[in-house]
Amino acid sequence: MSSLLREEMDRVLFRPEGQKLEEFIEIEELQQGRHFLCVSISKDKEPQISVVLCRRVKHSRTNKLQKSGLEDSYEKTEIWALEDLLILDGRDPDTDDPCFLMHFDTVRSVRAVSCAAKYTLARCLLSLSRKYHHTALKLKNFDWTYIQPTAMYSDRGDCVVLAQICFYAFNLVCLSLCPVPLA
Repeated sequence: MSSLLREEMDRVLFRPEGQKLEEFIEIEELQQGRHFLCVSISKDKEPQISVVLCRRVKHSRTNKLQKSGLEDSYEKTEIWALEDLLILDGRDPDTDDPCFLMHFDTVRSVRAVSCAAKYTLARCLLSLSRKYHHTALKLKNFDWTYIQPTAMYSDRGDCVVLAQICFYAFNLVCLSLCPVPLA
């Protein structure tokens, strides 16, 4: 579902402006409709952060295959450059809190739909900041074990990580079956 949504948002909203959607998370806002915090790369290689509002709107049917008279409409409601983001504040790393603060000239409070989404966005912004601005984004109040991958869980595929865990488990079983000499 999210890959289809990502593809549609990229096709309808970002590509026509010469941008590429890198990452997005769903956020909760007071205004009606679904909201997303999106990170995109402009044609000038400048990372941008934007809030996108998704609304269901009625449309005229153009063919008989379309059963519903609704389609999604996307609109950017807020846009910032990544270089203008001074601090990304996770508020409290010790609690399971999906809220965070983005410090630009003003502070923008954001509530993600989950903590996993909050950390996904933080990892993306940190990576793009290093790649395009050659500096690490200042992160505050995040649990670094979820931000920086360890040697074992770096950017390798899930299957490789699972195979490595199974290998370690097999070694533990083998060791537990070995006789221990007494005395």
